[in-house]
Amino acid sequence: MRMALELQMLGWAVVIGLVHLLWAAAAAQPQRGLKWNVGPRDTPVVLTGMAGRLERAFANFRETFPLFAAAVLVAYLGGRLGMLAAHGAVLYVGARAIYIFLYAFGVPVIRSLVWLASLIGIGLILAALVI
Repeated sequence: MRMALELQMLGWAVVIGLVHLLWAAAAAQPQRGLKWNVGPRDTPVVLTGMAGRLERAFANFRETFPLFAAAVLVAYLGGRLGMLAAHGAVLYVGARAIYIFLYAFGVPVIRSLVWLASLIGIGLILAALVI
């Protein structure tokens, strides 16, 4: 039996989350240092440049991912999968994959439009629940 596309996209979103996590941690390492990483982390380190942008991008991903995951799971469990939910899931995952690079390299405006596209993707999945 083939896994539903929406669930496959949920899996890919998890991969994107791992990329966010690892890229942000690697970029922050030179600014935070080994002592901070292995210590209690009581003193916050304000990250600058790409490291700061990657940290903020990951924070943004953590805000939207639970909403996406919940929408996909409700659609799946409610038997509401179809073209609308599939397009929404693909739009969300595609936009989030592009977003990390746009944010990392400091691309304004387009980054915000791509973020909006990811929210529209979640909206399409939610629309599939009621249509």
